[in-house]
Amino acid sequence: MRLKDKVILVTGSATGIGEAIARRCVAEGARVLIHGLEKDLAATVAKSLDDSAVVHCNDLADPAAPAELVDAAIRAFGRLDGLVNNAAFIPRGNLDTSDPALFDKCMAINARAPMFLIKAALPYLKQARGSVVNIGSVNAYCGEPNLLPYSLSKGALMTLTRNLGDALHREAGVRVNQINPGWVLTANENRVQMSMGKPADWVARLPAEFAPSGGIIAPEQLASAVLFWLSDESRPASGTVMEFDQFPIIGRNPPKELK
Repeated sequence: MRLKDKVILVTGSATGIGEAIARRCVAEGARVLIHGLEKDLAATVAKSLDDSAVVHCNDLADPAAPAELVDAAIRAFGRLDGLVNNAAFIPRGNLDTSDPALFDKCMAINARAPMFLIKAALPYLKQARGSVVNIGSVNAYCGEPNLLPYSLSKGALMTLTRNLGDALHREAGVRVNQINPGWVLTANENRVQMSMGKPADWVARLPAEFAPSGGIIAPEQLASAVLFWLSDESRPASGTVMEFDQFPIIGRNPPKELK
C-alpha cells in the first residue's frame, strides 16, 4: 500500500488518464476526489470505488473552481496529501485557426487552474509534506502544428513545475514534479482519431516510427509512473520533469526507411 491513508485530488478523473490515476491511487490505499465536467461519468467512477471516493464537478475555466475543489476534498476527508493536475483542454488549432478566445480558454484550464489549485491546496499539502504531480505533454517542447495553443499552455505548465518545485520544496516541504507523456490511447483519443477519418484498426496500423513498442501508451501505464511521484518513494526529488514516451523527445533521428 504505497499511498495508505493518503488523500489525493485528481482533476479530470471521470475518464481517461485521470480515471486510471484515481483507480491506481485507491488500489494503493488512498482516498480520492473524482473531478470532471460530466457528473454522470464522475459518479459512475466514484461508485465503483465505494467509500474511497467522492465527486466534485466544475469547470476549471472558472477562476473560482480551484478553491471549490480543494474545499470539497477537505470537507470530505479532512486532509490533502497529493494533487494531480491532470485535466486538460486539447483543442486543434494553428496560427491561422486559433483566436483569442481559444487561446485564453486553453491557458485558463491548462496553466492557470493548476497554479491556483496548488495555491489553494498549499496549506494542507504543507501539513502533510505532500506532493503535486502535473501532467504535461511532450508537446511542451514545440508541439505539432495543429496543437499550437495547447503546446503553449503545456510549456507554461512546465515552467510552473520548475519554479514551484524549487520554491515550495524549500519554503513548505511540498514537492512539485511533472510527467510529460507522449501519445496515450484514451477512449477520447480514439474517438478523435476516428473522427479524423482513421480506420477502426488505426492503432494496429501505426508505423514503428510512432509506436516502436507495437502500440501507444495505455492510461494505466502512465498511472503507474504518477504513483511513484505521489508516493514517498520519490522523495526528495522536486522540480523534475520526466518524459514518458517510447523514444527520446530531443535529438531523435528516425530511421531513414521510415521517413
